[in-house]
Amino acid sequence: MEKFQTITSTYVPLPIENVDTDQIIPARFLKATTREGFGDNLFADWRYDKEGNPKADFVLNNPIYSGQVLVAGKNFGSGSSREHAAWAIGGYGFKVVVSSFFADIFRNNALNNGILPVVVSDAFLSELFASSDKNPKATVTVNLEEQTIVNNETGNSESFEINAYKKACLLKGLDDIDFLLSNKDKIEAFEQQRAYAY
Repeated sequence: MEKFQTITSTYVPLPIENVDTDQIIPARFLKATTREGFGDNLFADWRYDKEGNPKADFVLNNPIYSGQVLVAGKNFGSGSSREHAAWAIGGYGFKVVVSSFFADIFRNNALNNGILPVVVSDAFLSELFASSDKNPKATVTVNLEEQTIVNNETGNSESFEINAYKKACLLKGLDDIDFLLSNKDKIEAFEQQRAYAY
């Protein structure tokens, strides 16, 4: 994974609550066994009509909105535990998803795939949506090291929580296996110090 750097980016507003993983990546796309191409099918049923043509009224098809940050309504990622939802979000190019509440399994899948889920207050979330309504090129700054998010339109900021282990992995660009391998010497030293019973 890439090391997570402080991100200042425009953002894509999706002010819809209770977005479940079947809406993020419909079940018919789950047959694939690699991550390639999932970004093309992110929000497929909202994004394309039955003939595969882009729907003009969906935000991902509006060229005025772009960025590495998705700002979504409350309760994002509910439903099934499919990791493909995180693959689709990352495949599209999002590095951060902001909401006032995430389903636990989605949050963990996102972190495991190098995507930072940022939980903010309902008031701050509403402010972000209002800022993008006024200025589609509004930006946010997400600082993982300091665990802060700033609405650069208003100057307001909030702190967010993150598991210390997952934070360290994101900052270093490590998944769980990479983390174990990075501690190989310590693990081997520990094993050598232990007395084995035969």
